Amino acid sequence: MKNRPSLLWKILLSTSLAITLLLALAGWFVQDQTSSALLRNLQNEVEGSFGAYQSLWQARAENLRSVSLVLSNMSDVRAAFQTNDRATIRDTAAEIWSKASQSTQSNAFFLVTDPRGGVIASLGGAQVLGSDIDAVRTAANRFPAQTEGFDVENGRLYELVITPVYVQTPSGPGLLNVLVAGFPVDETVARELRQQTGGSDFVFVARGQVVASTLPAAQSRLIAAQYRREPKLQRLGLAGGEFAVLGNTLRSIEGNPAGDLLVVRTFDSIQRNLDALLRNLVLIWAAAIVAGFAISGFLAHRILKPIRQLDEAAALIARQEYGTRVAEGGNDELGRLARTFNAMCSSIQGAREELIRQERISTIGRLSSSIVHDLRNPLASIYGGAEMMMDGDLNETQQHRIASSIYRSSRAVNDLLQELVDVSRGRNQAPESCRLSEVIGAAVDTHVRSADQQGVQIHTDVDSSIELPLERARMERVFLNLISNALEAMPDGGSVEISAKRNGDHVMVQVDDTGPGIPASVRARLFQPFVSGGKNGLGLGLALSRQTVLDQGGDLWAEESEMHGARFRLRLPCSPA
Repeated sequence: MKNRPSLLWKILLSTSLAITLLLALAGWFVQDQTSSALLRNLQNEVEGSFGAYQSLWQARAENLRSVSLVLSNMSDVRAAFQTNDRATIRDTAAEIWSKASQSTQSNAFFLVTDPRGGVIASLGGAQVLGSDIDAVRTAANRFPAQTEGFDVENGRLYELVITPVYVQTPSGPGLLNVLVAGFPVDETVARELRQQTGGSDFVFVARGQVVASTLPAAQSRLIAAQYRREPKLQRLGLAGGEFAVLGNTLRSIEGNPAGDLLVVRTFDSIQRNLDALLRNLVLIWAAAIVAGFAISGFLAHRILKPIRQLDEAAALIARQEYGTRVAEGGNDELGRLARTFNAMCSSIQGAREELIRQERISTIGRLSSSIVHDLRNPLASIYGGAEMMMDGDLNETQQHRIASSIYRSSRAVNDLLQELVDVSRGRNQAPESCRLSEVIGAAVDTHVRSADQQGVQIHTDVDSSIELPLERARMERVFLNLISNALEAMPDGGSVEISAKRNGDHVMVQVDDTGPGIPASVRARLFQPFVSGGKNGLGLGLALSRQTVLDQGGDLWAEESEMHGARFRLRLPCSPA
């Protein structure tokens, strides 16, 4: 048997495990709270950068709106536009824009278009928009109001402010031309935003493509691919690390999504802080484990000393040394346990002596009752035969049969008494070669009269050529006991089937009856002494029968029967045991 850990080691291991779990939970809680706090700080930083972007961007757009509105209301501009001369309009626009552009951003542009979006004048480097502006026709539904929004042209993203220029005619206001002011969203704009918003990175995305970014091109494309349009902060994992991304949808002139602005912050600083925290927690955890193990070992050794004494005393009690006692100590739990243990030892010692005395008396009574039960049937045969010989006028054949029955019954009584003596002294008789059919037939003949009176038919199917080395008298009593039990279970009639077949180096004997079967309450203990299952006597017969078969080198057991009665099977060897 493998050596089991002692109670001291169990206490040390359990204490260490408890400390480990508690520190692990505490470390996890600290790390989780720290991580949450760092994430909140990062989110606040990103939201702060996003707020700074909105303020800066709104200021730029407001500047363009104001300049465009002032230009649209200038009389010189309207007069030049009324000439419908492209050169005049272009010269006037260039002169006025050269003055107005000083108050706008350096990369802003200015265009003059006809009401259908055809470009008349293009100032400020906006040639990439082409000669025909679709955004003007889109904004026409909102004229005379000034409109603004983002637009994608030739793979580039622009913010546009579209201002209509009207003139009063006899039939009412008439649309002369349209002023288009704006600026491209490019790398310059992204870098300016990064400088003015505390170091956050910006990525502009339009139609699934990155149009401007302060990050490397590869990272920008991966972020754009993983980003999902939603208002909350997103955590994206890339090959180069993790990033916090907060997005804002850029609206077109019609109000539809034209692109997205992504404010990006890296998780590198948070990860470094968490790694440092984890290293400190591991060091604290290791130190606490060592200290806890040492303190637990010292305290457990002192506490377990009385328990070890109890363990040694219990081992002596297990060896039936009931006079063993332990030191009772103080008034704490261990002291009370020691006093209880001493009292228990005294009680066991007295109870054992009383139990032995009562068990001896009980065993004598049960053994006597069982012997009386097993002797009743042969004595009844002897009594009945003797009565018939005294009272009846019998012929010689009848007298011989009755005398034979009396002889067999007397022999059964003698053999039973001898078997009890042999079992008690552990003695066995030498086996002799016997015909199995004769052994079973002798047992059947003993019970044939009782069977006829109960209406029970006994059938045997045993090959007369089967010879086995057996203790004949003891094996005959085995079958006598099995048949007797079957008859007792069928007071209102039935049948008993006895069959035997060779099976290799042994013979299988089967005894079936049509009685009520073996009660489930006694099936597991059927072959134990004094288990009767409610029948007369206290069940010593089956215990002795199985011991007899075991002594022959075989075995006896019970099985479920298809006849809904009891089935016993015997395995007997063909050679001496």
